[in-house]
Amino acid sequence: MNRDLQALLLRDNPWLAEPGRLSGWLRHRLPDSLIPREVSRAVRERWAEANRAHLVVGPRQAGKSTLLWSHLAERGEPALFVDCEQVLVQEWCRSAPLFLADLEELLPRPVTLFFEEAQHLEEAGLFLKGLVDRRVGVPVLVTGSSSFHLGARTRESLAGRATRTRLLPLSLSEACHDLAGKPPLVADRLATERFERHLAFGGYPAVWQAEQPDLLLADLVEAVILRDASDLFRIGRPDAFRKLLHLLATQVGSLVNLAEWASILGISRDTVAAYLEILEAGHVAVTLPPFVGGRRAELTSRPKVYLVDAGIRNRLVHDFHPLAERADAGPALENWVFSELWKSLPDGADLHFWRSSSGAEVDFVVQRGEAIVALEVKAGRPGRPTIARAARSFLEAYEPRTLLMVQGGLTHREREGGTEVRWLPPREVAEALRESLA
Repeated sequence: MNRDLQALLLRDNPWLAEPGRLSGWLRHRLPDSLIPREVSRAVRERWAEANRAHLVVGPRQAGKSTLLWSHLAERGEPALFVDCEQVLVQEWCRSAPLFLADLEELLPRPVTLFFEEAQHLEEAGLFLKGLVDRRVGVPVLVTGSSSFHLGARTRESLAGRATRTRLLPLSLSEACHDLAGKPPLVADRLATERFERHLAFGGYPAVWQAEQPDLLLADLVEAVILRDASDLFRIGRPDAFRKLLHLLATQVGSLVNLAEWASILGISRDTVAAYLEILEAGHVAVTLPPFVGGRRAELTSRPKVYLVDAGIRNRLVHDFHPLAERADAGPALENWVFSELWKSLPDGADLHFWRSSSGAEVDFVVQRGEAIVALEVKAGRPGRPTIARAARSFLEAYEPRTLLMVQGGLTHREREGGTEVRWLPPREVAEALRESLA
């Protein structure tokens, strides 16, 4: 083993030289203020399975490493931490057989392997496949910012060899985890305040806990999203990539128009599509496909675009004002609701929007098996409960299980045929979706 590599591994894993430091080393890796994440116990138990790669993917600084460190600290077992951003490590991880041969010299017995930011490896999927196929006898934990590098780009498939867990920035319910048990009036007031902060600054853990979240968001956009994209994908026109990101922020909820965007940015349509794919792979943006039920003429081709984190969007449009003071209140709230839905989708559920060829539109449609839940988002002041004509068209065509009307502080329930129609404030949308699909 290369001496410099050995020194790097010993520095990052001091318990190798002094086993008594293991528990302190694990605790030291956790932040002082740990926000619990809503990852099921079943998923955590799965991470202990040997001879499989357990991938935790999501954007940078969303808390992927912290989640795995908390898992390791809870188990109290040794793990070899491998920082894949280091050039020495990248060279080491070119061959699974040579990597394992070196491990036999380094470790007295096999331990859990923890690869941090594996997208920096030249062929991450091929390397991980090699480890799993050689039945290393331990779990292989992996974090990565880009699902593109951990899956589609490699020629080898991890199908049947890996579990995948997506971790995004904090949802509002995660940000409000400590309100349980407080007096109802106090909890309600604090939840309302946190909703406004979450809508303004988003849910990246460090940003959420910062005293000056706007400054941290600026660093996040520049140093993480733009730098990482440039480093990993060798973007030929970083100026156009930056402009595209700003363009998406101003057009959340709009139909994707590659030709128009290409004209604005001065690049080809194919380049716009490639840059958009990069932003999706990095969990920065999402293109949302239309719902196609087949019961009436519908828009069936062009998707809509949203940003995953509200704080990133607000940084790009330079507006952190409360919702009531925003000129773009409608798009800001719609993008925030999208983000909450995207984070809380249960297994087997798909998120869409619906638009008929005549222009009738429903903001979001969630489908899970035969169950359909429609959602309409209104940023204006709540009046009396009213179902818009477009929503009625959708009810008549598909009879969804539930129609959720997300509108200010309005709270009301009624039935429209076989559909429960429920008016609710935005901060309750994720919980209401879970109830509707239960």
